[in-house]
Amino acid sequence: MTQTVVDDLVAALGDRVSLEAADLERMRGDKSGWLSPGRCEAVVFARSIDDVQTAVRIAARHGVPIVPRGAGTGLAGAATAGPGTVAISVERMNRILEIDYADEIAVVEPGVINQALSDAVAERGYVFSPDPASKAISSIGGNIATDAGGLLCAKYGVTREAVLGLAVVLADGTLLRTGRRTVKGVTGYDLTALFTGSEGTLGIIVEATVRLRPIAQGLVATIGAFFPSTTAAAAACSAITASGIRPAVMELMDPLSVAAIDAYRGTSLGEGGQAFVLVQTDGAGSAEEAEIASRLLVEGGAGRVDMTTDPIEGERLLAIRRSMHPAMETLGHVLIEDVCVPRSRLAEMFDEIARIGAETGLTIPVVAHAGDGNLHPNFVIPVEPGADPGSVVVPDHVWAAADLLFQAGMRLGGTLTGEHGVGVLKRRWLADELGDRSVELQRGIKAVFDPAGLMNPGKVY
Repeated sequence: MTQTVVDDLVAALGDRVSLEAADLERMRGDKSGWLSPGRCEAVVFARSIDDVQTAVRIAARHGVPIVPRGAGTGLAGAATAGPGTVAISVERMNRILEIDYADEIAVVEPGVINQALSDAVAERGYVFSPDPASKAISSIGGNIATDAGGLLCAKYGVTREAVLGLAVVLADGTLLRTGRRTVKGVTGYDLTALFTGSEGTLGIIVEATVRLRPIAQGLVATIGAFFPSTTAAAAACSAITASGIRPAVMELMDPLSVAAIDAYRGTSLGEGGQAFVLVQTDGAGSAEEAEIASRLLVEGGAGRVDMTTDPIEGERLLAIRRSMHPAMETLGHVLIEDVCVPRSRLAEMFDEIARIGAETGLTIPVVAHAGDGNLHPNFVIPVEPGADPGSVVVPDHVWAAADLLFQAGMRLGGTLTGEHGVGVLKRRWLADELGDRSVELQRGIKAVFDPAGLMNPGKVY
């Protein structure tokens, strides 16, 4: 059957279908480090909505599973395609279709890179505010499919807050349009929100209407603070949140993370084994907020606090945080985890991670979006030089430690994932957080949109 579907796809879509080994291999994995056990049967590099509809209809007719694919920068294995499946990539659907400054919206194809949209509207004083650390390489369609978070969430919200409407190709090949272009709208169920974060299990996002935000006017202040301990740094971040000010960015890197970044970038931020807090304020009250944040960081035990209003220096400091993942990758095969706790309990979660590391004998570098309580513990599995990354298997003792992390996060009132999604990596813990009845209802929702179970099977549920 799979050869028949490939033949039909080639006949209908020609050179938009790839059977090249390199393309099939690339579809096996994403930035999570997880690889499917084999290659998919074909990749459709769609260039239009019609291409996606044609490919989905052919696959559905033959009962062949479909894996939607964006830029491949996900961290949960949600867009990985294996044997017996067809990958439908929208990475070449990368046009900005419309920019409407009067209504502060843009209409984009899913393959538009996040940063590219912000660059396109910057001259007119606007920005696309969702800011995952991967915004230079991640696509808007993928950001929507995972409801991506990032550095600016505490003040400007996750991707969901920036999405007004979608065009989605459903599992039978029909096109559904959801949402609106207006600021307000409460007609019917909110299907736009349902598709946002659905990880390709309900349909393929082929167009999005998104909000643009005016770039905050006034001073942008960036603060770097060094702490003798991660717990003290986390407590200081919680104090900033409790003060009522809302920094645009508040990131925390533990000493292990800082050391890895120093080794990667050739810097010396972490001399003395210090934790590093990065705070950025913007908008009309930025200077006052920066002064309050600096004072609270000093009161919280920071040994050194530096502040700059130089935009170049500010971007340099942000680039340090964005380099965390590539720095980890130089050390081996990385499993980047993603737990989120109430902001007031951030320090407690850092203590739990330290305890788990000590109990299991594992070194667990952690970086956190401290402004919203989202932590990223990293497990690094050494890889022999020249070894095939696909041969690396996450050991059972690492998964056991991850289980302890998730349980600790949920005990503190948190969640399994703040922004990466469930994909394949967190399926086994889904019911622990949601409960059996909720999972049952969500499976029922999927069945309404995808009765044959062909859309990204095996992911999330």
